[in-house]
Amino acid sequence: MIDSTYMSFLRGLCNDTRLNIIICLKKSSKNVSEIVKELDMEQSRISHNLQCLERNGFVTVMQDGKQRIYSLNKETIQPILDAIDKHVKKHKICTC
Repeated sequence: MIDSTYMSFLRGLCNDTRLNIIICLKKSSKNVSEIVKELDMEQSRISHNLQCLERNGFVTVMQDGKQRIYSLNKETIQPILDAIDKHVKKHKICTC
């Protein structure tokens, strides 16, 4: 039987837009405009997905004047991405 906690967590990453945002923020913290520019997507789409990522703790937000600066959650999500990078280097990943 599948644990619903794992399913909920992984569903958060199974969306192309959210995953692209996470990868974008892996490089550095950014505001919405910078993410929109880098990913070449509509601002409303980015904002909607950032809300989901923030609610679920994938990203953190810092207020800088009128701007909200988004960062990858360094405590939990960054180590997961690092583990994925290590795993991919060690094993050949294929589509199942």
